Amino acid sequence: MARIIVIGAMGHVGTYLVPRLVEAGHDVVAISRGRAQPYSLHHAWGGVEHQIMDRTAMEADGSFGPAIRALNGDIVIDMICFTLPSAQHLVESLLGNVGHFLHTGTIWTHGFSTVVPTLEETPKYPFGDYGVQKAAIETYLLDRARRDNFPATLIHPGHIVGPGWAPLNPAGHFNPAVFSTIARGETLALPNFGLETVHHVHADDVAQLFMRAIANWSASVGESFHAVSSGALTLRGYAEHMFRWFGHEPDLSFQPYDTWAAAQPSEDAKATWEHVARSPNCSIAKAQRLLGYAPRYTSLQGIEEAVTWLIADGQVAPPAK
Repeated sequence: MARIIVIGAMGHVGTYLVPRLVEAGHDVVAISRGRAQPYSLHHAWGGVEHQIMDRTAMEADGSFGPAIRALNGDIVIDMICFTLPSAQHLVESLLGNVGHFLHTGTIWTHGFSTVVPTLEETPKYPFGDYGVQKAAIETYLLDRARRDNFPATLIHPGHIVGPGWAPLNPAGHFNPAVFSTIARGETLALPNFGLETVHHVHADDVAQLFMRAIANWSASVGESFHAVSSGALTLRGYAEHMFRWFGHEPDLSFQPYDTWAAAQPSEDAKATWEHVARSPNCSIAKAQRLLGYAPRYTSLQGIEEAVTWLIADGQVAPPAK
């Protein structure tokens, strides 16, 4: 089995990925900035080596890449790289010193949706600093894979859901008050006609795809894969489902985006614009064909699990009896 370094191991995906790696027999080193706990504890965490590293500070003095290289990992999984210089720093240290390098990207590298479901090889025109930087990292890693045989694989998650945090809601932002509005059976206002799309994925299904990429090295190196559920949701369809899940008939109203946004907290309205402007709807055909990816959760199943946790945590009212 391999020695695997996981950078950003305590996040949404790492919570599920690290136990999967340990149970598969791998020797795992979990890198985190502090002593945060994963979102759910699993007995497998007891067999993990923990290292605390402040990536930002160490990149500034040039020590992060050499420190990761010194851990002698066969495989390095980078969950928290957000800029091209950060990726370049790490790759330059690992070139010739790692057997497989897996990077966590994002479906936001695609920018506006055109033909859907969107394929990985669709020409990309990202907007916004996050998507632009992630797309630049993807271009860089795939170029290094082709020119220098750097063994890179990119996994692009959608909107990650799971118990322990608020999911992207039917209004296109993360305020759990939307689910409380639905739970009370009150009218929920949506922007436009509610036909923009969002594409969720359960954190454990992202972890599954990482495992399949590791197990299928020859098929995954030099490639990018979408990590999303089997189907995107329209905001309207998502909202209608949640009303019924809470025991109510749907009660929706629709307003032009600018009118709708004026009545929302500015942070929520901005988050909604970021999501509806992109309206992601991504294909998983490539991951299915090359890696055997088979999401366990549909979007709605993953969301229901997350909202069940919000109810138990007291952030959302329970369903009507």
